[in-house]
Amino acid sequence: MNINFPAFLVLATFVTGAIWALDALFFAPRRRAAVAVSSGGTSAAEEPRVPVVVEYAKSFFPIILAVLLLRSFLVEPFRIPSGSMMPTLLVGDFILVNKFAYGLRLPVLNTKIVEIGEPQRGDVIVFRYPEDPSIDYIKRVVGIPGDHIRYSEKRLYINGEPVEREPVGKYIAEGASASMTGAMRYRETLDGVTHDILVRSNGFNRDFEFTVPEGEYFVLGDNRDNSRDSRFWGTVPEANLVGKAFLIWMNWDPVAGGITWSRIGTLIE
Repeated sequence: MNINFPAFLVLATFVTGAIWALDALFFAPRRRAAVAVSSGGTSAAEEPRVPVVVEYAKSFFPIILAVLLLRSFLVEPFRIPSGSMMPTLLVGDFILVNKFAYGLRLPVLNTKIVEIGEPQRGDVIVFRYPEDPSIDYIKRVVGIPGDHIRYSEKRLYINGEPVEREPVGKYIAEGASASMTGAMRYRETLDGVTHDILVRSNGFNRDFEFTVPEGEYFVLGDNRDNSRDSRFWGTVPEANLVGKAFLIWMNWDPVAGGITWSRIGTLIE
């Protein structure tokens, strides 16, 4: 079952804030008046006892509000569950996503309220999967509005020009990523953004040709033969953007069963 965490945060913020406000405006003055009457109006009157539910609301409201604001407008953590972005991102990577890189959006409604920037070729983005918006996907932008994209014989072409790439050698991996050992590793450059991709000589040939519509983005996984991306389900609408991935803050390899210390603090290119 998928839990709508943004909706939960908004609801929890509203409920705890409402309880605190209603108590401060209406119930707390009544309690103080009742104590004053029972004590005969003496200065030694004790502070009235605050109900437990109000105590909890006052304690949790600022914390929940801070998490809501941080997660909605600044950064949000994600975990990488698959190898579609290898070798850039590995299974078990925990990443941070910049939520304001492409504009500020209201939580739950996802309505943009402030224009800041737009995805560029080479950006690694998190977005709501067009076929099921309850699922977050992560891929690399290779086509922006107006681009003509062609993927043929495992080569990427943008506006008729092949994307620059050079061979690095055979990919060697361990743990949960070991299945891609032996794939060919290439260093690809998109508008000055250099990153590595994986290609299997015996992998499928998903040849594709497409012109990116206005307000849409064409995305690919860096693990080109092991990624369901725009070649399968089409482009990402601007309204589905979540943010730009920028940092790996931890890696827990589910096969090795431990932390991969060398990946902590790695910037995502």
